[in-house]
Amino acid sequence: MSQAEKLPPHDPSGLVLRTVEMHAGGEPLRVVPPWGGLAPLATPGLSLLERRRLLLTSPELDAARRLLMHEPRGHRDMYGALLVPSELPEADVGAIFVHNQGASAMCGHAVLCLARFVLDYGLRRGAPSPAAPSGEASVTIHCPCGPVAAFASWDGRRSGTRARFHSVPAFAAATDVSIDVPGYGKVVVDVGYGGAFYAFLSADQLGLDVSSSKIQDLVDAASAVTEAVKAQFKVHHPLIEDVAFIYGTILTDGKDEFSEEPTSNICVFADAQVDRSPTGSGVTARIALQYHKGLIQLNQTRTFRSSSTGSLFTGKAIKESKCGDHNAVIVEVAGESFYTGTSTFTFEEEDPLKYGFFLKFTRPCVQGCRQTIQFVSKMV
Repeated sequence: MSQAEKLPPHDPSGLVLRTVEMHAGGEPLRVVPPWGGLAPLATPGLSLLERRRLLLTSPELDAARRLLMHEPRGHRDMYGALLVPSELPEADVGAIFVHNQGASAMCGHAVLCLARFVLDYGLRRGAPSPAAPSGEASVTIHCPCGPVAAFASWDGRRSGTRARFHSVPAFAAATDVSIDVPGYGKVVVDVGYGGAFYAFLSADQLGLDVSSSKIQDLVDAASAVTEAVKAQFKVHHPLIEDVAFIYGTILTDGKDEFSEEPTSNICVFADAQVDRSPTGSGVTARIALQYHKGLIQLNQTRTFRSSSTGSLFTGKAIKESKCGDHNAVIVEVAGESFYTGTSTFTFEEEDPLKYGFFLKFTRPCVQGCRQTIQFVSKMV
């Protein structure tokens, strides 16, 4: 073993986790490949949803999630994808998406990254053609919300940065729902599903501007909306009960009618986590809402800008579909993804913070209150 490959002193019976680092639109993705060190998640005979439930209920696996996501190895806005076997014969890999609070149902920016990763690391069940005539190759990612077809630029040797995916059936769960948000008053939200459920509203309903207001003010407001929607509106998925929860709130500039000009938004999800990208599953849900309202037609491409980084995704409804009794659409989301490096993570048993921590900034009330800082750390 060379000096470069030698691991630092670490617990010999503990985890050694290997990852590939990527991002799409500025939103990080820490990929744990099948050989990355999370063998319990690869237990034979489990469905993808059972693997996700195992992650959420196992203290050991939750510790691994926190080790990867939280400081000092990550940060409160880190995001990850744990690659696991899929029970679907058409799927190349299964993916469990993790964040600061737990595990999500879908992640579009992650799929844009994984489309490249599956090709470059030889995980496609059928090898892609040496040089695809279309200039791209397809993969299927089994997500908790269902199988997602993804496509990446491919020259026969390596992938290019451009990628796109076709969503699971996306639909408007509810429109024009009146919600009482403590500290902000009554607002009107739409609830859309794009593999995950989001509440949508224009930031000006909260006295904010999605592009010019302070990020912390936007995060505080969006988090308050999420909690209020959870308390006052019950989401339901007709086919997959595991995904029936409000994942977050997306504040927009209110420009929902079709236009060639970009529309801006910011997504706040999980425990006040901020998406740096325009949010792939959020773009999917927002397109579904716009189509439902007659504001956009099939194959009209819209551009979505992240108000936090300025990064861009495009989205369009490509065909009508159904999800149970819901009229739905399949949405194509496109963007760029990039590799940023690789990592190997270990811990020492004596380390009191070995499983990670994050600093949580909270404001007890909207105005006139001193900001407090909560140190959040959980040990196994």
